[in-house]
Amino acid sequence: MADGTDQPTVASLRRALRRAADGRALDPDEAAALLAARGEFLDELLAVAGRIRDAGLADAGRPGVVTFSKKVFVPLTRLCRDRCHYCTFATVPHRLPAPYLERDEVLAIAAAGAAQGCKEALFTLGDRPEERWPQARQWLTERGFDSTLDYVRACAIAVLEETGLLPHLNPGVLSWAELQRLKPVAPSMGMMLETTATRLWAEPGGPHYGSPDKEPAVRLRVLADAGRVGVPFTTGILIGIGETPAERVDSIFAIRRSAREYGHVQEVIVQNFRAKPDTAMRGMPDAELHELAATVAVARILLGPGARIQAPPNLIEGEYDLLLRAGIDDWGGVSPVTPDHVNPERPWPHLDELAARTAAAGFTLRERLTVYPEYVRRADPWLDPRLAAHVAALADPATGLAVESARPVGRAWQEPDAAFVPGGRTDLHTTIDTTGRSADRRGDFDSVYGDWAEVGAKLPTAAPAASGTELRAGLRLAAEDPAALLEPRHEAAALALFAADGAALDELCRIADDVRRDAVGDDVTYVVNRNINFSNVCYVGCRFCAFAQRERDADAYRLSVEQVADRAEQAWAAGATEVCMQGGIDPKLPVTAYADLVRAIKARVPGMHVHAYSPMEIVTGAAKAGVSIRDWLTELRDAGLDTIPGTAAEILDDEVRWVLTKGKLPAATWVEVVGTAHELGIRSSSTMMYGHVDHPRQWLGHFRVLAGLQDRTGGFTEFVALPFVHTNAPIYLAGIARPGPTWRENRVVHAMARLLLHGRIDNIQCSWVKLGDSGTAELLRSGCNDLGGTLMEETISRMAGSDHGSARTVAQLERIAAAAGRRARPRTTVYGYAG
Repeated sequence: MADGTDQPTVASLRRALRRAADGRALDPDEAAALLAARGEFLDELLAVAGRIRDAGLADAGRPGVVTFSKKVFVPLTRLCRDRCHYCTFATVPHRLPAPYLERDEVLAIAAAGAAQGCKEALFTLGDRPEERWPQARQWLTERGFDSTLDYVRACAIAVLEETGLLPHLNPGVLSWAELQRLKPVAPSMGMMLETTATRLWAEPGGPHYGSPDKEPAVRLRVLADAGRVGVPFTTGILIGIGETPAERVDSIFAIRRSAREYGHVQEVIVQNFRAKPDTAMRGMPDAELHELAATVAVARILLGPGARIQAPPNLIEGEYDLLLRAGIDDWGGVSPVTPDHVNPERPWPHLDELAARTAAAGFTLRERLTVYPEYVRRADPWLDPRLAAHVAALADPATGLAVESARPVGRAWQEPDAAFVPGGRTDLHTTIDTTGRSADRRGDFDSVYGDWAEVGAKLPTAAPAASGTELRAGLRLAAEDPAALLEPRHEAAALALFAADGAALDELCRIADDVRRDAVGDDVTYVVNRNINFSNVCYVGCRFCAFAQRERDADAYRLSVEQVADRAEQAWAAGATEVCMQGGIDPKLPVTAYADLVRAIKARVPGMHVHAYSPMEIVTGAAKAGVSIRDWLTELRDAGLDTIPGTAAEILDDEVRWVLTKGKLPAATWVEVVGTAHELGIRSSSTMMYGHVDHPRQWLGHFRVLAGLQDRTGGFTEFVALPFVHTNAPIYLAGIARPGPTWRENRVVHAMARLLLHGRIDNIQCSWVKLGDSGTAELLRSGCNDLGGTLMEETISRMAGSDHGSARTVAQLERIAAAAGRRARPRTTVYGYAG
């Protein structure tokens, strides 16, 4: 049954059922075979699935409880750029009174729901209609909105503030940045995966043909991005649209992989296709209910006891008992106020009937919120602080379920008072060098980073070894035209140089140092500066980071605005000209804090150069503020921000980034943030962290990205190579990353940085924090010309396990330069002369 189309044999069915009953992991062929179970085989399959569901409910502390959400359906727009062949929800402009519901219409629906005790406002709409329909674009423009998603965000805030209902957003395909922007206004979001069968999208006549947003790869990316952003997410499959059993099973496995990696899939819907008149698929047979039950049961077995699985109750022809036997534990959203606008011909069951039919099957029906109980109870990192009061007003704190008697009331959508409380281990910047960290890992190590087995399965593969001919050609080109090594036609030579060792590596480093001498001379530069990490509370879950802590962890801390200004003033008194300021992505940091910190430093020490905020901090701040990256950076610049660090780059290759960082911004967004900063006159450094799960091909690609951006903006001041410090890094402790780069790799990366960026970025920095003094001196003879800063405090690398201290005096930096046979001199942040 390899292609999923042949009927399984009785023997294969029995074998698969036996393995499922024994709790053995099923492979795709076994799972596909079970989809064909009927009669006594189906009864046995449902029994297995039911036992798994029951165990999961008991483990969740709600045995025998089946949930639903009391909601209103808000059809914000029925226009869509896609052309799904089974859909009656999407229509054309002339059939609608207006392209969108007006804000007042949205609020009227929500208010009617609140009066009836509904707690969820389900926003359903077509994908980006303004990209297909001029009428939609005009309607948005006339009301001051740049996009449908801007309008969705505004309406969600209005619903929260005016009615207290909790928005659940289904706006279709979203980017990582768009998910970031919508997360603060909705406790949960969703998008049906539907199917991973690309042929149903790519081939003429397929149900998704002509629908750009239904490409399976695109939808899988959205599912993963939702996990990276930390959005409690609803997804599911649509069965009976022409997929084979194997393709259906593949879709379930795909959801499982994402759920295991990120832990964000709060609910999986298994929905049966129902043919509708006036659609291209009106002649297709409906998905048969026993087929639906078998699919639900297989989904339960594959997804496990912890999954929450739903079947829409208005599409099952009254077969409540059948679906409950199959392993569902949720009926989805049910509305006493609005119809199902996607399936208008099939009304919701009355809640009394739903409760009675659920009870008849031996279960108790309980109301939940749009965000599932597990995420309500954990809160961080799943719920934005601005939603905390809205959710808490409707949730039972003991169970995370809804308080059924609670009635939603509008509340201000704002950051809670005093949510960001300075304190904790605020002396970590000094005690990290004495008492060290409290433990080698944070308390949620086993959950916050996702399933390590799924992470390890995504490791990128290394490039094949280079030949001696390519190495010799590379050395010649390095000496004659080093920047040409970035060109695709010279890729083999560049990769051969990254593999250089022995005499060839010595020659490469000599060439790099000659290029350095010609480009910037023999002076070794440094800046007198202080690092200030204002908070280490962070829930992004970067798998390489040993700095981030949960709020309740022993090493967690937050600095006040006054404490940051104090440290800046102390640095100025000690001769510093720069503060480098970064922090964790702290969910309770007020959206105003970023500008407030800059203003406080400038007010206290007007002459201090403020070098602050990684691209991740910038994109997060912009999303929380609901403004564009450009507007956010403009505000920071006007507050006194001088330059930004080009950190959060790691490796600018998403194949590596998603293994390494889990939730950090994609490479394209990093480029967008840094490029926008440059366009606004805010210069930046550039960085690359290497030696973890990466390979030379990704290094080369990273340098190409930096070179391309520098060609466009000219805004980079320097390049800093950052060797991965492995000792306390979660991804190393999990056995996935290697133990940092070898010394050979350190030499080759710094030398190649000098060569590949020649003519574009003149200053190549080596990090004494990560390399130590003797290693740094060696790399000053391999193409580097800058030592970075005195730092005064350094917590990030020290928390990771670096053993080279947190500060260097000017005299110590001068000695490092002297060990390389060179003279050291101070510089400004942007490499002007200082002192």
